[in-house]
Amino acid sequence: MLHHLEIYVSNLNKTREFWSWFLEQLGYETYQKWDQGISWKYQQTYLVFVQAEERFMEIPYHRSRVGLNHLAFHAQSREQVDQITAVLKERGVTILYEDKHPFAGGDRHYAVYFEDPDRIKVELVAPEK
Repeated sequence: MLHHLEIYVSNLNKTREFWSWFLEQLGYETYQKWDQGISWKYQQTYLVFVQAEERFMEIPYHRSRVGLNHLAFHAQSREQVDQITAVLKERGVTILYEDKHPFAGGDRHYAVYFEDPDRIKVELVAPEK
């Protein structure tokens, strides 16, 4: 089981605003808060977001470089994927692969793909039927 994942971000305020509503919909609770970071916990696993120092922000994140490609989360149902998708659209978040949505991952893979403020790809996938 994964203990925690720590991600450095370019703008902690935007990150906090973006991730809080999404993670809370999935059952995560705020775990830790400090001036330069925040974390959310679900069961025994937690996600940490930390403000990157200015000196490290010259080269922005890109998921095609070496390192993290995306974060994928379990949805409770296809209905939850649809509900989250609607909220994402209301918030002006771009849905990735919209021309194939919700089957961008294949015929049996019901999911929504989108990006956080630093363009980290996020996936919410429903259980297979």
